[in-house]
Amino acid sequence: MHDRGVNRDDVRRWVDRYERAWRTAGTAMVADLFTDDATYTVSPWAEPLRGLAAIGELWEAERDGPDEPFTMRSEVVAVEGDTAVVRTEVEYDVGRSGPWRDLWVLRFDDGGRCRAFEEWPFAPAQSDGH
Repeated sequence: MHDRGVNRDDVRRWVDRYERAWRTAGTAMVADLFTDDATYTVSPWAEPLRGLAAIGELWEAERDGPDEPFTMRSEVVAVEGDTAVVRTEVEYDVGRSGPWRDLWVLRFDDGGRCRAFEEWPFAPAQSDGH
């Protein structure tokens, strides 16, 4: 990491590790991605989960397992200081609604682990608030 935060390459590597962790059995890799006291917010309306145990429990509950077939594409939209915005698109091969498009707002610590993850997920059939 850099004295003034993260850069696009740092964020791209973090997103790649996030996807690899999602595809890996168990939740041990969560600690490589997130700080011990990280917050993880699954929508702009949800209360943030706090800490590695809560994030690991969410991952285990939300995914069908590490073999869950999906395609993920992402683009780093903006980076300033310790904060990044990433646009992702996920298409599940079976059994899930979608495709999903997300904006992630990520805040990093000096070591490159995420200390705050905020997700803005949208699917075609989802109400957009109107």
